[in-house]
Amino acid sequence: MVSLLALASSLVWGTSDFFAGLASRRHPAVVVVGWTQGLALVVVSAIVLFRWQHFTLDTWPLWSVAAGLAGMTGLVCFYSALSTGTMGVVAPIASLGVVVPVVLGVASGDTPSAWAWVGMLVAVVGVTLASGPELSGEVGARPVVLASVAAVGFGLALFFLDRGARESALLTLWGMRLTSVTVLVVAALVVRSVGSVRPREIPGLLAIGCGDLAANFLFGIASSRGQVSVASVLGSLYPVATIVLARLVIGERLRRIQQVGVLLALGGAAVIAL
Repeated sequence: MVSLLALASSLVWGTSDFFAGLASRRHPAVVVVGWTQGLALVVVSAIVLFRWQHFTLDTWPLWSVAAGLAGMTGLVCFYSALSTGTMGVVAPIASLGVVVPVVLGVASGDTPSAWAWVGMLVAVVGVTLASGPELSGEVGARPVVLASVAAVGFGLALFFLDRGARESALLTLWGMRLTSVTVLVVAALVVRSVGSVRPREIPGLLAIGCGDLAANFLFGIASSRGQVSVASVLGSLYPVATIVLARLVIGERLRRIQQVGVLLALGGAAVIAL
């Protein structure tokens, strides 16, 4: 059951990220993050108000603030990378953020098998091959750098989310969204702009925000009931959905060396899960 929840989170994340990437080609990434996070906050706040009498105040606020800051940083960088780089390359690089919760999970008591370390090595080799054309200067290194920063942000967010979800997955998600939206609202006030989002775009942004929210919730439940290291790896398979959608919807193609690299990166993540 834990594995199914973690895999479901990767499917929802990958789908949400694909459409967020498309939205980021029409608007700055920070605008997409602000609107999707804000709309998701409205949804999760309504749920929290409905169930508030069942909650207690423990240490989840600290974990939710940390997860919110890390996750927001990761999303802004990730959406920016998706808007300027090849989705099939950017997504696998960002997915290597799984190394962060795996290492932190092991340090805090998780005991994944030796195959996990083999999988990490395979994944690193794969992402290096997938990033080759970008790093060579043929396309530009900016998407790779942004995706790498996103990887660290996502990895830390997953670990913090896991710790908060051990007390309350729903409240941790609410705290995450409240933190990120507060920061983004302050930024919007400073620049005196909320982006040029048209009313007809709001339902799509709402769907993206709810998708990210649902994926975080599924992951939080999975990790809090099992090992965060294992759940993180399964959740990191989200690039599969992003790559398939990019191929089917916008006809995005990868060079052969990138195809091999992407397969190795995803294969490495799968080996860790074993």
